[in-house]
Amino acid sequence: MPPVSEAGDADGNREADIRRIAPGERSSAAVVFGDLVFLSGQVGAPGASVTEQTRAILDRIDALLEQAGSDRSRVLQAVIWLSDIATFDEMNTVWKGWIAPGCAPARATSEAALAAPDYKVEITVIAARVP
Repeated sequence: MPPVSEAGDADGNREADIRRIAPGERSSAAVVFGDLVFLSGQVGAPGASVTEQTRAILDRIDALLEQAGSDRSRVLQAVIWLSDIATFDEMNTVWKGWIAPGCAPARATSEAALAAPDYKVEITVIAARVP
């Protein structure tokens, strides 16, 4: 994963309350603001099965949450997009095995056209940092 960076203004003053993880030209993989962690939408390997993509996405979410000082037990909200809602049960089987017992977040799942036809799942989460 690319390094963590802290943005600054034109004078080079750092934004002490905002931390960007793996910043890119158009988005960051995650942004930490205060005690909250916001993840960008994560996708799996194009062409892989829904199960494989979901597992890869959740592994990436674990890694990003760790970098941000959080973990899956602190996820507050998840939004999941499926390219075909008929694959809900396949995705949900992986999800149920990933979510920490007793820590199910608020969640929405819907069907959507994703960025490329070979993407079948995209997930984004908001989490609280570990105190």
